[in-house]
Amino acid sequence: MSTTVLIVGAGSGLSASLARLFAKEGFTIALAARQIDKLNELCSEIGARSFACDVSKSDDVKQLFIDVESLVGFPGVVIYNPSFRVSGPFVDLNPDDVAKTLDITAYGGFLVAQEAAKRMLTQGGGAIFFTGASASVKGYPRSAPFAMGKFALRGLAQSIARELAPKNIHVAHFVIDGAIRSAERQEPADNPDSMLDPDAIAQTYLNILHQPRSAWTWEVELRPWVERF
Repeated sequence: MSTTVLIVGAGSGLSASLARLFAKEGFTIALAARQIDKLNELCSEIGARSFACDVSKSDDVKQLFIDVESLVGFPGVVIYNPSFRVSGPFVDLNPDDVAKTLDITAYGGFLVAQEAAKRMLTQGGGAIFFTGASASVKGYPRSAPFAMGKFALRGLAQSIARELAPKNIHVAHFVIDGAIRSAERQEPADNPDSMLDPDAIAQTYLNILHQPRSAWTWEVELRPWVERF
């Protein structure tokens, strides 16, 4: 497998944990985001390269893969993290905001996965990982657009996992069922480990990547020990 990992929708949270862990494991890291200035510090820290990309635009995604392949190398592992969320009473939702939610959360996943799969098929294999959420399997009140997007992303993952696994492309969907800990969001002192540690999540991605193909996982749910099912 190629030693280049492309993380799409990179930022300071889970994506940064993934980038640091995979870099530590010897992978070369490419990071994609709409605003890449925010990635400068992380790129310097781990020797990564950043690429500007709007995942909802087909031409942007095609150019992203051309540039990554040319400047970094064939991405044998592609991780899709972007999402957009709009919430509110169903009857008050702005259709344009709903369309943007679907474009970034789901349609962008299709565009990225398609470009990745085209290359992986010619290279004989690879891995495509999608980051889901509680909304991937549970539609909450006042959050219809996000549920629509995440349900669609999960359906995409399940469908192409069945199609591409026999061609040596490991597709997996990660349901992050709970809040992720960050510098701005910490769990209360009297309830330790009540949020997901992004470094622990990243370790699970790496574990799934290293699975023998005779026992591949297409989906895994991750939640803190106190999170309700």
